[in-house]
Amino acid sequence: MATEATEYLRITNLHAFYGESHILHGVDMTVRRGEVVTLLGRNGAGRTTTLKSIMGLVGRRTGSIVVNGVEAVNTAPHDIARLGVGYCPEERGIFASLTCQENLLLPPAVSSGGMDLAEIHEMFPNLVERANSPGTRLSGGEQQMLAVARILRTGAKLLLLDEISEGLAPVIVQALARMIRRLREKGFTVIMVEQNFRFAAPLADHFYVMEHGRIVEGFAAAELEQKMDMLHQYLGV
Repeated sequence: MATEATEYLRITNLHAFYGESHILHGVDMTVRRGEVVTLLGRNGAGRTTTLKSIMGLVGRRTGSIVVNGVEAVNTAPHDIARLGVGYCPEERGIFASLTCQENLLLPPAVSSGGMDLAEIHEMFPNLVERANSPGTRLSGGEQQMLAVARILRTGAKLLLLDEISEGLAPVIVQALARMIRRLREKGFTVIMVEQNFRFAAPLADHFYVMEHGRIVEGFAAAELEQKMDMLHQYLGV
């Protein structure tokens, strides 16, 4: 059981709404500091809405979202960022008219301890080679690396990554897996939404399975093998 000292995020009885649509129905989840957690589920299960709810990007939230000891359920997204949370959306959000380097330098540092450019270039050497390339000229993999690198500059220590492997070549997916492992080694906390089970399974310390806006199962990586029948039922893996 995670103690208060080791928890980075605790979600309790979270409900989330887009207008009149009730998407999350009482989500409970705990993420420990330095842990990689993967949210599994079919499309429409509520995984992306969970990430957006943590970041404050839904219409309305009720319940409790405690980030690093601070209640954030009624906090605006820019103030949640100052708590050390960074969100990498599925669509990446790269500015096409800016160069790779300009995209990287654009976000302000909103929390202490952000990676400097030397650290980022060491982790993402492709971004050095493509520094002056417009956002539209970057490959899908390079855009994904840039999207993650950009939030590392801000000082974020809790990273919310939405489908970062989607549509990418296997060699790029392998590079992203190495990136996740390095971030964990550096003490970052990561929550991933992933459809690619083969990518997510070896990386995660803990799994949560979502169905119809609820957490239906949570288990540690050590239990993965014995949970495969259940995962097949919910995910078809």
